Amino acid sequence: MVVDIFIPCFIDQLYPETGYNMVKVLEKAGVDVRYNKNQTCCGQIAYNSGFWDHAKSMGEKFIRDFIDCKYVVAPSASCVGMVRNYYDEMFYNSALHNEYRLLKKNIFELSDFLVNVIKVRDIGATFNHKVTFHDSCAGLREYGLKDEARQLLANVRGLTLVEMEETTTCCGFGGTFSVKHEAISVAMAEFKVNRAMQTGADYIVSTDSSCLMHLDAYIKKQNLPIKTIHLVDILASGWSE
Repeated sequence: MVVDIFIPCFIDQLYPETGYNMVKVLEKAGVDVRYNKNQTCCGQIAYNSGFWDHAKSMGEKFIRDFIDCKYVVAPSASCVGMVRNYYDEMFYNSALHNEYRLLKKNIFELSDFLVNVIKVRDIGATFNHKVTFHDSCAGLREYGLKDEARQLLANVRGLTLVEMEETTTCCGFGGTFSVKHEAISVAMAEFKVNRAMQTGADYIVSTDSSCLMHLDAYIKKQNLPIKTIHLVDILASGWSE
C-alpha cells in the first residue's frame, strides 16, 4: 500500500520531528510513504480568519497536489477536518467538485488511518510515563475522533493513561481566537492544564500540535511540572532495534 502524507504548517515549521516520526510509524506499519514536496497549507488559517478567497486559492492547490492519491494521511485532525468539512462549501458544483469529493473520501488523520483503515493498534512503542489525553475540538467535533488514539495508547508498553476531568473542554487555542481574545484563551489553557495536572500525568497527549503548542506555552510560562507530546511522537518511541 502506498500512502501520500500531508505535513501541516504547524508541524512543518515548529515540530518537524513529528512529521519524521509519522513517516517512521507508517513504515513500521508496513506502508510505503510518498511525499509531494510541492504541498503547502490546506487553507484553514485563512478560512477561519475570514479570508475566504485566499483560502479557496490555497484549497485549489491542495486538491491538485493530491489529485491522484488513493490515501492521504496527516498528523492533524484539525487540518483533515478542514478538508472534509469546509472544502464542500468552497468547491461544491465547481470545476474541482469531483476531485474534491474523491479527496474527501481518501484523506485521514493518522490514528483513524491506523486503527480503522489498516487495522493496526500496536506499533511496538514503549513510553514509560503516565499521560493524559486532550480531545481537541477539531478532532472530536469536526473529524469525529474519540477512541482511536486511546486504542493506540493502550498498546504502548510502559504507558499509563489517566483520563482528566472535562477532557473534551476546549484548550483555548482556536487559531486566531487565541490572538484576538488573549485573556480568555489563557484562562481556558489554565483550566485545561490544571485538569491535566490533577491526574498526576507527566504528559498531555493530543492529535493536534496547535493545541499542544498553546498548552505548552502556558506550562512554560508558569514553570509547571508537566509536558506536552503529540500522539505520533509516543508511537515512534522506544522501538527495539
